[in-house]
Amino acid sequence: MDDELLFVEETDVRDSKAAGQIKVLIVDDEEEVHIVTKLVLNNFVFEGKKIELLSVYSASEAKTVLEEHGDIALILLDVVMERADAGLELVKYIRDVMENKLVRIVLRTGQPGEAPEAQIIVEYDINDYKEKTELTAQKLITTLISALRSHRDLLTIAMNKQGLEKIIQSSPEIFRMQSMQNFAAGVLMQLIAMLGLNKNSLYVKVSSFAATRKKDGEIKVLAATGTFDSETYENISIDVKNKLDYVLMAKQSIFFEDYFILYWQSADDYVYLIYMEGGQRLSELDRRLLDVFCLNVSSAFENLKLHLEMYNTQREVFFRLAEVAETRSKETGNHVRRVAEYARLLAEKYGLPDDEVDLIHLATPMHDIGKLGIPDEILNKPGKLTLTEFEVVKLHANIGYDMLKGSHLTMLKAAAIIAQQHHERYDGKGYSSGLKGEEIHIYARIAAIADVFDALSCKRVYKEAWPLNEILTYFKEAKGGQFDPVLVDLFFTNLDEIIKVREKYADE
Repeated sequence: MDDELLFVEETDVRDSKAAGQIKVLIVDDEEEVHIVTKLVLNNFVFEGKKIELLSVYSASEAKTVLEEHGDIALILLDVVMERADAGLELVKYIRDVMENKLVRIVLRTGQPGEAPEAQIIVEYDINDYKEKTELTAQKLITTLISALRSHRDLLTIAMNKQGLEKIIQSSPEIFRMQSMQNFAAGVLMQLIAMLGLNKNSLYVKVSSFAATRKKDGEIKVLAATGTFDSETYENISIDVKNKLDYVLMAKQSIFFEDYFILYWQSADDYVYLIYMEGGQRLSELDRRLLDVFCLNVSSAFENLKLHLEMYNTQREVFFRLAEVAETRSKETGNHVRRVAEYARLLAEKYGLPDDEVDLIHLATPMHDIGKLGIPDEILNKPGKLTLTEFEVVKLHANIGYDMLKGSHLTMLKAAAIIAQQHHERYDGKGYSSGLKGEEIHIYARIAAIADVFDALSCKRVYKEAWPLNEILTYFKEAKGGQFDPVLVDLFFTNLDEIIKVREKYADE
């Protein structure tokens, strides 16, 4: 588990309650309607939040405002404005074009004959229909309360759905390095929705049980929302840090009027904290529910941690096995690790999905596993190989493929493809099948660049290391011939990062 700060991604659900006001849009071409509505609702408060009234006088103006304010909770909408059906067309635009299903729409008309209620309710996705003559001050307020309650409930459902989706999405991607952080972000979304809180929250992990002592504790941020926009725990405000320190000393959850901090300790003595701001004081029932919630989350995180440990073990086995082949051919000890990192970087820049980026990172180190089947006297010959000897060396591609192809593991299947095809050339002049262009699997095209760059960069039994400028010249000349031209361009565009990898995993 790392200490990166992960921010919950922006979504289409924006909780206007977090801003301290609830936005209501008045769309009507009569100035008097705006004046009267504002007089009635001027001091209206819904669940502790004031109403912010926005006024427009046509459907076209309303579209602009709706695009600018994605958190409008309610629209009080006239039917007849610049056109007889302007209001109804706006409803279609909101629901079908903007795909906004959350905003509540109350249709207000002074000409009910133009828009019969029975027909409108059936054909249009509106939430209430009122004639202007029947909307007394009290009825307007009643209508408003009903609509805002509906909007509040829909927001809660939508945010719960988002939180659950994050947790569900983390399950099939359990072997991704960021799975723990993705799960933590989902936990925060669930809590925010469940308790109707503000979006300012933190999920942090204390590195050991000793972290209950301030001088020893290293706290790592797993997820954050709202205004916690710093990249590390060190940049979080002193006030919040002091609150967390207090809970670490007390070793228990605390609940105050405007914030609470959940505390629990896992079986392996890790301490987890959830800090959340906003909302009203929690009831005793809320606290009991949170206790159960913490137990469930703790169990889920333990399972995730076990999966990540399995992933890391599997990765280490792959590296070690690959290094056996490299050591046998007396090549540099960190060759497979550098090649894996180069491949991961190129795959990411190429735009492969995250799971495939992880897959190629694991599989690429096995590219030369077939060298285990090549005789030592040929593999480690210091001079130039004869044509016959080179034909023997070329066999390592198919030997590696045969060693790996029978596995049911996705990672080994990918490794088999890379082992067989990483010496193919983009122009079709490579081995062992003479594939060309996109006939060569993208994994192998990426591995080829990673392997050759590292091979040229390092001293081998048969050659000295090349200077960087000569390597770059070689790659420019090999673009479209030996290598995929798109990948060569990505190689040069991201050369600084590639050099950093080379330096990080340099041989001693």
